Order: sequence, then C-alpha cells, then structure tokens
Amino acid sequence: MIYFVTSNKGKYAEAQAIFGDLVQRDIGYAEIQADTLEEVALYGMKEVAARLDGAVMLEDAGLFVEALQGFPGVYSAYVQKTIGNAGILRLMGALENRSAYFKSVVAYVEPGMDAVMFSGEVQGQIGFEARGKKGFGYDPIFYVGEVSLGEMDLEKKNQISHRAKSMSALKKWRGNR
Repeated sequence: MIYFVTSNKGKYAEAQAIFGDLVQRDIGYAEIQADTLEEVALYGMKEVAARLDGAVMLEDAGLFVEALQGFPGVYSAYVQKTIGNAGILRLMGALENRSAYFKSVVAYVEPGMDAVMFSGEVQGQIGFEARGKKGFGYDPIFYVGEVSLGEMDLEKKNQISHRAKSMSALKKWRGNR
C-alpha cells in the first residue's frame, strides 16, 4: 500500500487506475517557489515523509507553453486557480505557435530510503477553444492531435499522459526491486 498525498481527486483517480493499492491522504504540505517541478516535489516529500509512516508518494505537474516561455510551468496550479483555462486562451490569443507540454514529477519514499523521482511528459498544443468535460485543470485546452485531454476517457488518457508515464515508471521500478 502507498499513501498518495494529494487533495486533487482527479490526480487520485488517474493514479488509482495505475496502481490500485493507493490510499489518498489530503494532509497538505508546503509548496515552495522554485524553478523546477523536481525541487517542489522533493521539498514537499521531505515534509510528508516525516508525517506519514510507510510508503509515500506525491506528484507535481505543470503545463509549459512554448510561446509563453514555459509559463505557467511550476506555477500551473496557481494560474489555474486565478485565471483558469479562459485566461490561458486569452494570453495565447491568435498566436500561431501553440506548442506545449505537460510534465509530471512523482516523488516516492519508503522508511529507511532516500526519495526517488520519476518524470513523464506529453507533447501537444493549446487549442483555440476548451473542449470536453472529462479530466480536470487544463485538460480541455490541451490537445494531443485533434483531441483535447478533456475529451478523453480515463483509460485513453492513461495511455498517453504525463502523469501516467511518471507513475508507470514508479510502478515498474517498485516491481523490479
């Protein structure tokens, strides 16, 4: 069993579909202002590992938009809460370069070991409109090909997503030990 520290029910559902043996723990932790997702995840892991006994993981993810010089990046959760998808679409306007990627970093620790991290990315583009009611966050404006993540069911999304890649890497690593 692994404790997955998150308040995000969407993240938990995606992770549960990959692992099956997760217990969600919504205990909150400090998210530092940092330049990389790895720094944020490692800092948070130090705090939650000291508070929970057992196998613990957390995940930090970001949307990186090329035309916006990587914004919102490590600030994705804050930007989603403040300006949301409509704000990102306004910032993009009629820009032709809509290339973007999602990146996920999973930090994992067990008692007696140092934290390990796994990452995953999915390349795509920011659409001109939000489409789909599935998923959460930026999913309706992030397109892979002609389809937004917001239009994909969980099974399809977990075949290609950044989060599925990072969590599958952790699952494989745990299975090979």
